Amino acid sequence: MTMEQNERGGALRSLVGDGELVPCVDGTERPYLSCDTAASTAALRAVLERVNDFVPWYSSVHRGAGYKSQRSTDAYENAREAALMFAGRQTGDDIAIICRNTTEAINHLTYRLRLEKSDVVLTTVVEHHANMLPWARAASCRYVECGRDGTFETSDVVKALGERPTPRLLAITGASNITGWMPPIDEVVAEAHARAVPVLVDAAQLAPHRRLPTTPDYIAWSGHKMYAPFGAGILVGPRALFSDGDPFLAGGGAIDLVDLDEVVWTAPPEREEAGSPNVVGAVALHAAIDEIEGLGWSALTAHDIELARLLRQGLAAIPGVRLLGPDTSIDTLPAATFTIDGLPHALVAARLSAEHGIGVRHGCFCAHPYLTRLLGLGRAEVAEFREQVLRGDRSKMPGAVRASLGINNSPADVDRLCAAVSGLAAGEAAPVSYVQDQSTGDFSPDTAAAPWLSGSRRQGSSCSPG
Repeated sequence: MTMEQNERGGALRSLVGDGELVPCVDGTERPYLSCDTAASTAALRAVLERVNDFVPWYSSVHRGAGYKSQRSTDAYENAREAALMFAGRQTGDDIAIICRNTTEAINHLTYRLRLEKSDVVLTTVVEHHANMLPWARAASCRYVECGRDGTFETSDVVKALGERPTPRLLAITGASNITGWMPPIDEVVAEAHARAVPVLVDAAQLAPHRRLPTTPDYIAWSGHKMYAPFGAGILVGPRALFSDGDPFLAGGGAIDLVDLDEVVWTAPPEREEAGSPNVVGAVALHAAIDEIEGLGWSALTAHDIELARLLRQGLAAIPGVRLLGPDTSIDTLPAATFTIDGLPHALVAARLSAEHGIGVRHGCFCAHPYLTRLLGLGRAEVAEFREQVLRGDRSKMPGAVRASLGINNSPADVDRLCAAVSGLAAGEAAPVSYVQDQSTGDFSPDTAAAPWLSGSRRQGSSCSPG
C-alpha cells in the first residue's frame, strides 16, 4: 500500500476537491462524500497539473506556424495516439475522433453510417438514452429485453440478431449506468461478427473501471467520467467509414479546398473535427489515460470489485432498502441503485446531501426504459406518469437513488453511506422540514432552516429528468 493509499484509507488516488467541507442543516460542515462517479468525476490531481502546465502554451491547432501552435498540435495529436492505445487500437487502420463526449460520439457515428428508416439497429433496453435516441431517430430499432434483475444472456442477443432484416449495427453498452452490470461483450461481439453485423460499444461507464474491449468495430467514451472533466470524448472506428462523403460537422479545419460550388474534404480524422478543437480537454484526457494505466488494471479492477461488493451487499442488508439489478454475487462496477420503503427517491437524495454531506444521483438516470423494468412498472403506471409530466408535474415521477464510486473512494466511504441510509430506512426523523418543487420533483430543506441554500439553486433545475 502506498503512502497515498494509506492516507486515503484504501482509495487508489485522491481527486481535486476531495475532503472539501460542505454545510449541513445541523449547522456543521462535513467533508463532502461524492457517490456520483457514474454521472461525472472530479479531476485527478495529475490531470489538473498537466492542464496547468499546458495552458501557457495553448494556441491554435493544425493551422499555425508559431512555436506555441506547433506545441499545441503535438499535444493534441499525442492525446489522439494515447486514446487509440487505450482502446487497444495502436495497430491497424482505426482512427480516434476527438469530440465532446460519448453522446456526441454516438450521434457522430449515427450520421456517418448513413442510416435510413428501413435499416434496423439492434440495441438493448439496458442502454443509456445516448445509445438509444440517436438510433431511433435515424433508423428502426430492435431491442433485446432484460429480465427482472436487469440482465440478459448472449443467447438473447443471438436470437435478436437472427431476426429479419439483419441489423446494420449492434449498439450495446459496456456497463449499465444504473446497476453497473457488464454484458458479456466479447461473446456478443463474436456472435454479431459471425453474422457480419458490426458493433458499437458505449464504454462511457466501462472506461474508468475496466480495460476496453478490442473486438468491437466502434467504441466511444468520455473524459468527464474518467477523471478528466474538461469536455473531451472519443469515438474510435475504422478509417474507411470516414474517408468518403461529407462529415458530421462542416467548417474550417475539415477541408483541403473550398470554392463557391465545390468542397474537397481533407482526410480523416481531421475531416471529422471541424472548428477549433478542445486541446485542453484532449490534454486532460491524455493525462487521465496515463494515470489510469500507471496504476495498472489489476490494481484498479481489484479495488472496484471490493468496493462493489461492500457497497451492494451493505445496502442490500439494510431493512427497508431494495437493491435494484442483479444478485450481489454477480460482478458489477461499484454502482448500486436502490429505493427505501416509504420514502420518495428525491427526498432520500436531498436528506443524504443536507444532513450527511453525501452526494448521490436520483431519478431515472437517463435510462427510463431500463429503470421502469427494474422497478417492475406496468404500462398503465408509465402512462399515468407520462400524463403527469405533460401537465408539468414531476412530483410523483418514479425513480431510485444511485450511489456510484470510483478511484478516490474507500471502504470507509461505503460505511459512511450505509450508516446514513440505515438511519433513513429506520425512520430517523428529519431535523428540518423539506419542501418539494412540483415542477422538478426535487426536495430541498426549507431555506428558513437552511439559509445556505438561499439563491444557490436555479429554479426549475431538476435532478430527476434525464
